[in-house]
Amino acid sequence: MTVLQVKVWRGGESGHYQEFEVPRFESQSVLDVVTYIQRSLDPTLSYRFACRVGMCGSCAMTVNGKARWTCRTHVAKVAAADRLEIAPLANLPVVKDLVTDMSPFFEKWAAAHGRFQGGRTRRDDFERVPPDSPQRGLVDEAIECIGCGICYSSCDVVSWNADYLGPAALNRAWTLVNDVRDTDQTRLAAVAGDAGCHACHTQMTCTERCPKQLSPTASIAGLKRLALAAALEGEI
Repeated sequence: MTVLQVKVWRGGESGHYQEFEVPRFESQSVLDVVTYIQRSLDPTLSYRFACRVGMCGSCAMTVNGKARWTCRTHVAKVAAADRLEIAPLANLPVVKDLVTDMSPFFEKWAAAHGRFQGGRTRRDDFERVPPDSPQRGLVDEAIECIGCGICYSSCDVVSWNADYLGPAALNRAWTLVNDVRDTDQTRLAAVAGDAGCHACHTQMTCTERCPKQLSPTASIAGLKRLALAAALEGEI
């Protein structure tokens, strides 16, 4: 039987890597490897997972230097010479081992006014959005984001600028400014500041790494265009 040499981050921010030997199986995912370590070798290992099928994004970790969903990452595609290095997501505080504190990620989501704000009540009829309308077409892919944090962890601008809102929050803002039902008139101003869309360097790492093959880069570019037009009109 082939054996994997696996280095796993242990502890908090100032932790260390611990090495394990894990049996290698056919069609094995990186999440399978982490689960084997926790269940068979060291029950104190902390990590997150839920659906195991690429629906929730909670199993996101850094695998061989890149943020990935571990449930959808096959060992055969990433374990060069039967070696793996597994760490928590970058750009987020480490709680313990492979678990990160997602609070900064969601706080920036809130700062980008990422909550839908409608003008109707439960007594009103539903407001319908034609699926072939131009604005709906602009965000057809962007609305599929599940907030896993892969793009945020992969973004160099987040690493350089702790205030930067990040790709996921800006992508969410883009979907809402194009939602004809939304009534928030201050969202564009919230994402047009120094820590907003104009801080993006268009390196496209977020787009390259997105497990759902979305393009936060395109969403951010859309916000830049809207912000510039609003500034020229004196609206922000």
